[in-house]
Amino acid sequence: QVQLVESGGGLVQAGGSLRLSCAASGRTFGSFAMGWFRQAPGKEREFVAASSRSTGSTITADSVKGRFTISRDNAKNTLVLQMNSLKPEDTAVYYCAANPRGRSTRASDYDYWGQGTQVTVSS
Repeated sequence: QVQLVESGGGLVQAGGSLRLSCAASGRTFGSFAMGWFRQAPGKEREFVAASSRSTGSTITADSVKGRFTISRDNAKNTLVLQMNSLKPEDTAVYYCAANPRGRSTRASDYDYWGQGTQVTVSS
């Protein structure tokens, strides 16, 4: 098992930046592919970005490409989502998740989830 705790959310004006972190404990962090998802009120959980077990392979949703960057530090058991040029439509609860089988854009492929952190972008 792995336990995940997100931090770094908050209220920011449109055009601003936030840096989300996900701290992992338990099983070896490097054995998991990791992902960020978000869920806005009344909407389904949406893929944001994912990283393979190594740091060399990432994928990002088209809606955030060029603005959000996912990265991981296996030595520090940490996953990061750097969010720049934020828009009001980025407002959501952001979740990090762990997948022992490999990188995926589907939420159903992830076995472990954090509690989420709220990101609110004002216009």
